Amino acid sequence: MILVGLNLRPALSSLAPLLPRVQAETDLTAAGIGALTTLPVLCLGLFAPLAPWLSRRLGPERTLSLALLVLALGLGLRGLATPSWLFAGTLLVGAGIGVAGSLLPALVKRELPKGADLMTGVYTMALCLGGALGAGLSIPLANTFGGWPLALVAWAGLALAALVAWLVLMPQPGSPAVRPPRTGNTRDLLRQPLAWQVMILMGSQSSLAYIVFGWLPTLLIDRGYDEAEAGWMMAASVMVQLISALAAPWLARLGRDQRPALLLLLLMVASGLTLLLLGPEDWRWVGVTLLGLGQGGSFSLALTLIVLRTADSRLAGKLSGLAQGGGYTLAALGPLAVGMMLEFELGLLTINLLLLGIVMVAAIFALLAGRNRRLETDTEGRLLIRDYR
Repeated sequence: MILVGLNLRPALSSLAPLLPRVQAETDLTAAGIGALTTLPVLCLGLFAPLAPWLSRRLGPERTLSLALLVLALGLGLRGLATPSWLFAGTLLVGAGIGVAGSLLPALVKRELPKGADLMTGVYTMALCLGGALGAGLSIPLANTFGGWPLALVAWAGLALAALVAWLVLMPQPGSPAVRPPRTGNTRDLLRQPLAWQVMILMGSQSSLAYIVFGWLPTLLIDRGYDEAEAGWMMAASVMVQLISALAAPWLARLGRDQRPALLLLLLMVASGLTLLLLGPEDWRWVGVTLLGLGQGGSFSLALTLIVLRTADSRLAGKLSGLAQGGGYTLAALGPLAVGMMLEFELGLLTINLLLLGIVMVAAIFALLAGRNRRLETDTEGRLLIRDYR
């Protein structure tokens, strides 16, 4: 699971530092580059809801194998280096990551029910490490391999390694006779306010993450930093996420209410973004650190809420598909909006105001989703929300 998590971000973060080279060599417009950064996030949202459906038909273990294979194929296609293959490969990358990322919370809940929240932090830490490696190694790989196409293809090797490891070490599918009973359908889940609260929290904080993955190096270059330094600043920010991604679920266990931790982390995100885009250059590494701590912790807690707000692995899988599917679809609007703002040359101040607005939306829904409540099914199979004091 940790090796799978390591593959869920390099495909996204490795492209951002290379965007100036991609644009120069493919003649894509700024709008085209914006679409290229938005497409994988949109695909995460569109394909994540397929995970429960595929899991019922193929089993979660085989579905995750298929997702890793699709991810590796997409990474390979991007290396063909034409706009059409770039978009086709990116679509497959988003599909593979969307399905795999949606499956992991349910698998963790099933395999480690008593430590699911802490295991979520561990694989989220691996996910953040993958993002940091993708951002930091993109330019060195491109320089080593003589261009950006092979630098993008190189990450297919990591996906194939994860696929082999998963095929060898994955838990064996259980007999249908001993699987847990059905726990309501997605339509029932859509009627529950708690599901929507978790989904919008996931979407708003993910929007900020994918703006950073897609556009932070470009924004830093606009501020005057060179290409390599901008890439390493983003990589350092993502690397710092390892600390808070692992620590956040442990801190969440100290109390039943996750709202204080979520609000603190979102405040750190807002402060870090403002320092990087508008603050003094001497404070840039403070901004890098605050942004990384805030984003790693808030993403880890958002995933942890999927586990904490459900009574069993089936419900966790359904909520994961909804929260990540709907959430990532919403999140795709963020990178698209930033791309349009850059197209119209609206400036860093305006972009920063947009980012702070997204932080405010996340904070509002953190106050709702962070309360100690859980989705459960009663003896008659009806889905309900139970409050815990």
